[in-house]
Amino acid sequence: MTTKPLGSAELTDLIHGLNRLARNLWWTWNQEAQEIFQKLSPRAWQNLYHNAVAVLHEVSDYELRTRLQEPAFAEEVRTVLNRFDAYLEAPSTWASEHASKLSGNPVAYFSAEFGLSETLPIAAGGLGVLAGDHAKAASDLGLPFVGISLFYRQGYFMQSINEDNWQTEYYAMLNPRNLPMEPVLDAKGEPLTCLVQIATSQVRFRVWRVNVGRIALYLLDTNLPENEEHYRDLTMRVYGGDSTTRIMQEILLGVGGVRLLRALGIQPSTFHMNEGHAAFLTLELMREKLAQGSSLQEAMDATRKECLFTTHTPVEAGHDRFTSDLVQYAVGSMASDLTLSHQSFMDLGRVKEGDEHEPFCMTVLALKQSRAANGVSELHGQISRQMWQGLYPDRSVEQVPIGHITNGIHVAGWMKGPLRRFFRSKLGEDWDHDLNSPGFWQRMEDPDFVSDEELWALRANLRRELIEFARRRLLLQSQHLYRENFITYDQLLKPDALTIGFARRFATYKRAPLVFQQFERIVRLAKDKQRPIQFIFAGKAHPRDDEGKRFIQHIIHLSKHTELHGHLVFLENYDIHIARQMVSGCDVWLNNPRRPLEASGTSGQKTSAHGCLNMSIMDGWWREAYDGTNGFAIGGDEHPDSVEEQDRVDSENLYHVLENEVIASYYHRDADGIPRQWIKKIRRAMATITPEYSTWRMVQDYTNQYYLTGH
Repeated sequence: MTTKPLGSAELTDLIHGLNRLARNLWWTWNQEAQEIFQKLSPRAWQNLYHNAVAVLHEVSDYELRTRLQEPAFAEEVRTVLNRFDAYLEAPSTWASEHASKLSGNPVAYFSAEFGLSETLPIAAGGLGVLAGDHAKAASDLGLPFVGISLFYRQGYFMQSINEDNWQTEYYAMLNPRNLPMEPVLDAKGEPLTCLVQIATSQVRFRVWRVNVGRIALYLLDTNLPENEEHYRDLTMRVYGGDSTTRIMQEILLGVGGVRLLRALGIQPSTFHMNEGHAAFLTLELMREKLAQGSSLQEAMDATRKECLFTTHTPVEAGHDRFTSDLVQYAVGSMASDLTLSHQSFMDLGRVKEGDEHEPFCMTVLALKQSRAANGVSELHGQISRQMWQGLYPDRSVEQVPIGHITNGIHVAGWMKGPLRRFFRSKLGEDWDHDLNSPGFWQRMEDPDFVSDEELWALRANLRRELIEFARRRLLLQSQHLYRENFITYDQLLKPDALTIGFARRFATYKRAPLVFQQFERIVRLAKDKQRPIQFIFAGKAHPRDDEGKRFIQHIIHLSKHTELHGHLVFLENYDIHIARQMVSGCDVWLNNPRRPLEASGTSGQKTSAHGCLNMSIMDGWWREAYDGTNGFAIGGDEHPDSVEEQDRVDSENLYHVLENEVIASYYHRDADGIPRQWIKKIRRAMATITPEYSTWRMVQDYTNQYYLTGH
């Protein structure tokens, strides 16, 4: 039986559909869509950071038409495109039922970084990944939502390790033509541009649109020939440059973002500031109201009703502060627009108004000009109320108006292929229709739904994928690609050993080397022939954080030149792709920040769906999630006041739980070689953590507690 070839019109429709799909990041959380682009060019898919647009540029129109004459492949494409269109056009969503009041007046979500995919590297860390997952969940839920950020044409830095094991940074230019983004055009079909005053100059910016499912993310870009060179470079790098660059980027983000929304005719119901970087938007909103005839007090009151602020930073140094001179230089025109003296303007960003020695703090401005504020975990909410009580001297700490909504992750966006195929085999093609419901994950505790043997086989598959991925990356990292290296790297790490992962920013408070503090003890554990353990580390230190770089150098030295060689590896150039491999393949996710400095710490939330268990200090989200059965706690719900004592106690507690609970449980096998008690913990983690610590729950909480209450 022969299959009739596709006609020209049908081929054209499929090709047009693939191009539409490539330019919408919905494919980043749809495995079947990713597989289509991978099949078109496996090498381009691997080498071009899994970039669907770049893959299509690698494949000629003739080749694409030829490939689509394969009936099975054409049917795959057709099925994915139908599912994509059904997603975009769904008549009913959670938001249409529960948040219809927001229809026509979206939430405008401002963030200095968005971590959506390794394809578009415009995020530095967890703050950006959280913003990206927030946007994806808003799309899934049908929430009227628009994102605002900057297009950093060199993105965040690429990491390389030199011969001294020291982190070095380099940058690659991003080409919009090869990215899933499109220019925003005006009525004449020309690139839309807007103006914002920075210092004494009028700076013009253009705009790119990134489609994230049903929602749009707009990226502001000052790289225009009419701007002076230093203003063209404002959007060069994520958090690039000095304080002057930083404040100018933040003027562009906040003020420019509001002006863009006005130019697009978008009237937000809420301006949601993800950290203080965007707080200047409140001053632009005030300026608008003054221009319409409001008094200054009326403008401030009305602006507060429109704004929401989320703080992510329990570390004092993490809050942007600017000197009086810099504020006067960069933002002086705003003070004039608001009819404020320089000192009165400075007071908008001061805890102690009138204190000329206090710098201008963006977090203070955001708190003063928002109707509501929140931290990102219960403990972080408590710490934030203590940190900012000075703004509310007439209130007790408990009465400080900063609540909390605990962060989550976009479950579908982090699920690896083997896990998706596992559920498809159990539930059929529509396996994911209730993926974010508690009921979906509660069935993982039912041995009739999935046996211990099946779960352990899934874990072996995921661990094998990670080990082989790590070996490939380590070989690529090698500066001397001799034939024997292939054998050497294929012997690093053991697919059957207890594998512990640590991957995040190398901020010093996260204490990456803590587990190696008692060196002889960890070597003994790693080299135990009956119960070996091994470590995979990854992460970047900020370019100006030499102490964080020393942590990286120390760990790499241990991996190469000590008895931990073969039991410890460091993967260079940490990004979303490496994160996805590690959170799925590791058996244990190690998190040992200096409590209470980890506001939430969402990396561990990505592990639970894959059966990786958390071993963490009781900080951030983990102190809420841990129930004694779904992972491991390092210490209790308290900490010593002394940093030195805290490090000592936490080190001892870490080794205690590692030796007596983690290793003991993992290697306690029955006659069939199955660790029944370990798998029981996996089941509990899947059931209790995955649906609760998702951005679906998180965005629903924001909607019910904050977005709707201001409408």
